[in-house]
Amino acid sequence: MDLQLKDKTALITGASTGIGRSIAIALAAEGVRVAIAARRLPLLDAVADEIVARGGQRPVVIESDLYADDAAQQLAAAAVAGLGQVDILVNNAGGSRSFTDLHVSEERWQEAMTLNFHRPRQVADALIDQMIDHQWGRIINITGKSEPEHVNGAFCAKAGIHSWAKGLSRMVGKHGITVNCVPPGRILSEQILRNYTPEYRQWQSEHEIPVGRYGEPEELAHLVCFLASPLAAYITGTVIAVDGGLRRYQF
Repeated sequence: MDLQLKDKTALITGASTGIGRSIAIALAAEGVRVAIAARRLPLLDAVADEIVARGGQRPVVIESDLYADDAAQQLAAAAVAGLGQVDILVNNAGGSRSFTDLHVSEERWQEAMTLNFHRPRQVADALIDQMIDHQWGRIINITGKSEPEHVNGAFCAKAGIHSWAKGLSRMVGKHGITVNCVPPGRILSEQILRNYTPEYRQWQSEHEIPVGRYGEPEELAHLVCFLASPLAAYITGTVIAVDGGLRRYQF
């Protein structure tokens, strides 16, 4: 299937490893000119080298710590400067902030909400006007689960992203812009390997995941490529999980 993505442009945050890395590689393989952003510059350079080795155009590499106050505006400006325009935004940066204590400091809450809600929203806000000018755009947010066992600051922030994305989709659809969310299930990544033992991953695969295994980052990247394409013009305001059937809710 031709996804009609050749010569589109994309900014992918959190692109140095795992899901973000796979999304960047997959979009580049479809002919997209990509800007990749993360904190660890050597890892970004390695992703850029791999994209070139696979026949893609060398990405714009942007070292970015999204916790800085002006990070969203600086990142958006660097992506537009490097690419000319940004057609596709993939908000992938962020991470789990598990709060197992009943009382958690405001500083920890602020960090969780900044990285997982405010910065993705602000990057989109910084890019949306130029998408409107071109009457075309895609905003895809890699979010998270909605069945917390206890309080997790990132889960609360990601729920906020789902609500914000739905509202934004209703405001910009007339401009040819779609806004969707993709919550990963157990996708093998640096964070998953750090947080879950091999024994637990095996148990969960056997008892809780219908397809019987953890997913590969590439399996989520395939969906992102489709949602980013002109073929997905009638899909917006949605939350589409890639989780092997892990989640139990019906809607």
